[in-house]
Amino acid sequence: MLDIADELHRWVEQGRDFAVATVVAVGGSAPRSPGAALAVDSEGTAIGSVSGGCVEGAVYELCAQALQDGATVLERFGYSAEDAFAVGLTCGGVIEVLVTPMRADAPGRKAFAAALAAAARGAAAALVRVARGPAELLGRALLVHPDGTYEGGLGGHRELDRTAAGESRAMLDAGRTGTFDISADGSRCEAGLTLFVESSVPPPRMIIFGAVDFTAALARTGKFLGYHVTVCDARPVFATRARFPDADDIVVEWPHRYLQRTETDGRTVLCVLTHDAKFDIPLLEAALRLPVAFIGAMGSRRTHADRNRRLREAGVTERELARLRSPIGLDLGARTPEETALSIAAEIVAARQGGTGLPLTGSRTPIHRDPGPRGTGVTGPDAAA
Repeated sequence: MLDIADELHRWVEQGRDFAVATVVAVGGSAPRSPGAALAVDSEGTAIGSVSGGCVEGAVYELCAQALQDGATVLERFGYSAEDAFAVGLTCGGVIEVLVTPMRADAPGRKAFAAALAAAARGAAAALVRVARGPAELLGRALLVHPDGTYEGGLGGHRELDRTAAGESRAMLDAGRTGTFDISADGSRCEAGLTLFVESSVPPPRMIIFGAVDFTAALARTGKFLGYHVTVCDARPVFATRARFPDADDIVVEWPHRYLQRTETDGRTVLCVLTHDAKFDIPLLEAALRLPVAFIGAMGSRRTHADRNRRLREAGVTERELARLRSPIGLDLGARTPEETALSIAAEIVAARQGGTGLPLTGSRTPIHRDPGPRGTGVTGPDAAA
């Protein structure tokens, strides 16, 4: 649901009633991940998507019904081999969709509204909902903040809220969206409820070092992929807003000094496009010791070999050096800055999602991989569809 938070936040501020259908679990070759959502307001306006088109009509009707009767429902959609015209996913996957009405009298509307406001301003928060459980608990919501405090409630025992907040905070710290099972009294020894957690976190960072021609194209591509893009170069004549209008930040500073003082995390992507040893070596020496998601460096194979030699001489270990993706990008035969940016972005996505980078034609690898560990997928006979 938080993927359409900006528009839903406007709906809340306007006092609209609406129902939101959120993917809470997937299996097989499902087109969307947990958290994808479609919302319908009382006037019939629809935004978002849960399946890329396969079951949108049926989900729309579920939202309209939820607005009428005020009931939260969990619906499962899969492929029906018996009836080719049945409402289902033609890709052969399975999704479970939680449909929640957000009328003025909805018990979870306050927590929903706070979650949407947080997501709209880019703040970190986790929205917790009961996906499976007693009817009286469905539709309840709990908003958990990074410091562990929370607002709202799941309608059960106080211990339930405390335990749910603690578990959800751990998922928020990891930027994860998914489900976990818990008992109605908050203990973990007996499953009784399935809670769905949506984590809203600030956009991951892409830091591009080197104000070169390829940087402008990569900055545009990074923004398209949802990154907060920073361009850093020590040369003020090149690191300008006019040259990189799509970047969120332009920093004029020696790259390694900026990297040492700026904030990074396990989702941060570092792209070194300078291919100049006086910048690259101290920068990569620092970068390869940081717990970031991706480190790539541009250059020819000769530059790569020379760079590795210099890094080893600087004390970088083989284990650290193995983290470096160089020359950066997948082999697409790219030549223009735009093609090169595409090849770099493709490698970043493949690294993040566990893809091979090989053509899907003739391949037997899954098109849509498991969205994550611990309860985020559908289990049962349809899971391998």
